Amino acid sequence: MKFTVRFTLEAKEDLVRLYAFLLEKDLKVAEEALDAISRGIDFLREFPFSCRKAVPENPLLRELLISFGRSGYVALFEIEDQAIITILAVRHQREDDYY
Repeated sequence: MKFTVRFTLEAKEDLVRLYAFLLEKDLKVAEEALDAISRGIDFLREFPFSCRKAVPENPLLRELLISFGRSGYVALFEIEDQAIITILAVRHQREDDYY
């Protein structure tokens, strides 16, 4: 069974911010970054429990590591139920935490 993935408003804003940052430097790289994030989200649709737990107290709050270049991105998400995953935030791995 594939999960449905939805985004909070904050997570959507994160994606816009990350894209805009790269767009100032290189359109191709900005598009490649969004493609990498999209492939990561596709992975979540099938295997959300394979991602690491974000905090020990909540096994349904998890992080997806998305490789890109020398570092990459981290998507914080919550498994809502047997069918829905909610992306809460997306950050570059070199940014401050989102907890």
